[in-house]
Amino acid sequence: MMSTTSVSPRTLAINGGSPVRASFLPYGRQSVDEADIQAVVEVLRSDWLTTGPKVAEFEEAFAARVGAAHAVSFSSGTAALHAAAFAAGLKSGDEAITTPMTFAATANCVLYQGATPVFADVSRDTLNLDPEQIAKKVSSKTRAILPVDYAGHPADLTPILEIARRHGLIVIEDACHALGAEYGGRRVGSIADMTVFSFHPVKHITTGEGGMVATNNPQFAETLRRFRNHGISSNARQRQSAGQWHYEMVLLGFNYRLPDIVCALGIQQLKKLDANLARRREIAARYAAAFREISGVIPPAVRPGANPAWHLYPIRLNLERLTTDRPQIFRALRAENIGVNVHYIPVHLHPYYRERFGYNGGEFPVAEDSYARLISLPMFHGMSDQDAEDVIEAVKKVVGSYLK
Repeated sequence: MMSTTSVSPRTLAINGGSPVRASFLPYGRQSVDEADIQAVVEVLRSDWLTTGPKVAEFEEAFAARVGAAHAVSFSSGTAALHAAAFAAGLKSGDEAITTPMTFAATANCVLYQGATPVFADVSRDTLNLDPEQIAKKVSSKTRAILPVDYAGHPADLTPILEIARRHGLIVIEDACHALGAEYGGRRVGSIADMTVFSFHPVKHITTGEGGMVATNNPQFAETLRRFRNHGISSNARQRQSAGQWHYEMVLLGFNYRLPDIVCALGIQQLKKLDANLARRREIAARYAAAFREISGVIPPAVRPGANPAWHLYPIRLNLERLTTDRPQIFRALRAENIGVNVHYIPVHLHPYYRERFGYNGGEFPVAEDSYARLISLPMFHGMSDQDAEDVIEAVKKVVGSYLK
């Protein structure tokens, strides 16, 4: 008689069991509808594909949404960061304090200007820059502070701005995760000297690639506009409207312009921001309620007075309660068709930074310990309730299998 071996429904997919989902759920994904497509088609049929009327329309709508006097668009969030570093006057010999718990572009924009990024460790609850650590890093060379709103939770802006004002520094808030977030009842984008946003497809709204700098400072705004347009003091549409050809290059800039085609998409996407934020917050609340019950999982914290935008939902593993490490949990969740990711490898641990600045690891213990525990779960406004339940089930299944 032939023997058969049954597989328990709780057997992990990585060990031969059935996955929680039949199809792969990514950690992030854009949502584009027919109105978005039609808006782009209309521009394709117009006279302007690059810097035309849709650029100004998008910038004005965006500035109004975040509560800033000015918004200047760029070809990417990285280009926007570079422009903000330039407008802040960073140059060779200067330093700017930032966080290691971010995508490399935050620190790279300082290097683009010939200045030196100086890292400070993060707070253990939010993984945002710790103001006490910032204060220890200020020197006579410091010119700017670049806090990051990690995962969409606003940085601790009040003490950061106090440090900046005390030392005459400029605050460039990297809010690429935080469009729609609020801090102390104020909208992110209206608080720092300059605030940088991203429109990458996994963000709250998308233009494919794209970025924006919001500011209340008219001099910064004018410098930003010139920097993104080769350093030229006027654009082609302005010259055509004035019926003249003359232009002047007044500073060394780049071609960082965001074209009309994608600004049309941005205008339509911005109309959906409130709904997108509401959906992300619903998913975050569902996750938080479920993960409070799992001893092996530490859900992200929310400080009083903060209303996060939830670009990411990064859990941390309570490794002391588990029989395995983060890589194994990561692989096991992927096998369940849950598209987990990790945000971020601390910037100072990348080979370029190790080789150029001599980092060996151990310099920023909170960031490094957190990195060893972090896993980003799927979080995007197009997720269904069933998608969210699948994520919860998979986390419970996988982490539960490795509990001590």
